[in-house]
Amino acid sequence: MTRGVAILGSTGSIGKSALAVLGRQRERFRVVALTAQANRAALERQSAEWAPQLAGLTCERGPEFLVEAATHPDAHIVVNAVVGAAGLDATLAALRAGKRVALANKETLVMAGDLVRAAAEAGGGELVPVDSEHSAVLQCLAGSPATLGRLILTASGGPFRTWEAGRIATATLAEALKHPTWSMGSKVTVDSATLANKALELIEAHHLFRLGYDRLEAVVHPQSIVHAFVEFCDGSVIAQLGFPTMELPILYALTHPERLPDVGVRRFDPVAAGPLTFEPVRSDVFRAFAAGVAAGRAGGTAPAVFNAANEVAVAAFLAGQVPFGRIAEAIERVLDDHRHEPVRDLETVRAADQWARGRAREVLQ
Repeated sequence: MTRGVAILGSTGSIGKSALAVLGRQRERFRVVALTAQANRAALERQSAEWAPQLAGLTCERGPEFLVEAATHPDAHIVVNAVVGAAGLDATLAALRAGKRVALANKETLVMAGDLVRAAAEAGGGELVPVDSEHSAVLQCLAGSPATLGRLILTASGGPFRTWEAGRIATATLAEALKHPTWSMGSKVTVDSATLANKALELIEAHHLFRLGYDRLEAVVHPQSIVHAFVEFCDGSVIAQLGFPTMELPILYALTHPERLPDVGVRRFDPVAAGPLTFEPVRSDVFRAFAAGVAAGRAGGTAPAVFNAANEVAVAAFLAGQVPFGRIAEAIERVLDDHRHEPVRDLETVRAADQWARGRAREVLQ
């Protein structure tokens, strides 16, 4: 029997990669729902190929359409590839409905990790990460989560890995979007340039693997071959390696804990991979990373505020309204101005998110 898949954000980079994977596994999966933000032409092409039972644009049908697709009765798996806070309600609804959520929307866990876990427990849903780093950790654990000691996530370092702080502050949009190893959407690419993305991933790892921040680290790895290191309680370390592609973690999220043969992923060749190098994260230069980690350690509403401020600042940079250096500055200002409080319910998260967005716009003006 084939398993039904709903893809939220099907016209973005993760959504298109997911469809490429599903195209090679048609005897095991079928697409039952597709959503896109505004790319009508791409959605129509995808719909013509896959004939989903449900397809539409969220810019026309509203955010409720994401929830409708995520809870489609024929969807066993929901690939949440929506960028930003918009993906939260769909994740919660899918988990409460007992679905497996293949999560590429890291903001869901950053904003409301405890609520997401509670929704999964209440509805019987399952959360499986799509991010390459978290997928790597999941694969390395291989049934041994109780002996987990420490996680080290890798970061490419982005296009400004070797730049001085003054030069980074005046980087152009074209420079920020020139990622050295990954092909991603514009928002995530800018997040990788500021290293805010790695802070988001550390917060996500905190919730996925239930580790304190003293057991979570990040290291710069320019080749993007090693995706994560997992250290066990006895000091042994296991790493997951592979050439940069999102198709492998997407396939694993669809099939976990099983594996399916797939001819579409480039096979690993250690000689072709070349020398592998590692560097510390320059948190004094990449201040958005430092601010995000500090927000994660603070807990409560701080991660939601960090995420919201970052989204607003990145949108302003993409629109040409502020220079690159203002992104980290705005995040720091908003976090400094916020009075953190415990996350009691979804309304608390939403209130913090809305306050942070408003304050970030004021700061950026």
